[in-house]
Amino acid sequence: MKTLNFITVLLLFFTFSVTLSAQNKGFYENVQKKNISKVLDDLNTFAATADYKNYFDLYAEESTFIGTDATEVWNKKEFMAWAKPFFDKGKAWNFTSLKRSITFSKDGNYAWFDEVLDTQMKICRGSGVLEKIGGKWKIRQYVLSTTVPNEVIDEVVKIKTPIEDALISELKKN
Repeated sequence: MKTLNFITVLLLFFTFSVTLSAQNKGFYENVQKKNISKVLDDLNTFAATADYKNYFDLYAEESTFIGTDATEVWNKKEFMAWAKPFFDKGKAWNFTSLKRSITFSKDGNYAWFDEVLDTQMKICRGSGVLEKIGGKWKIRQYVLSTTVPNEVIDEVVKIKTPIEDALISELKKN
């Protein structure tokens, strides 16, 4: 009888431990999602208020920004140089997140996000990767894309064809 009681207690303890562990993981993920959302919201705020230093402090030293134009693939220093004139004018850009999704790597050190943004270009999509570096989430890659409604894609393709055909030709040479 004592063995049966001992086994019952062990099973209850194990079940309680597993349940608590799952709850802690969910709590941890929710906290980390809030932390990442704050980074992304701050990114938008710092651009809107032209806070150059704080904006770029959110990026990892070895990071990449990929813009809406096919030629816009910059490391952090290149992106900083490109963006500086906009920030110097007192307002860089003003994006507001409308919908955001965040997922994590199994070890919890990386997070992927995608979001729908309200911008001066109308709806855009921001997506990217953050890494936990020194206890802080830093942007490793940010991709900004414009969206094109399916109803007007043919018109957009006609407009961009002469520009992008030349770029396609150049890229094929390399």
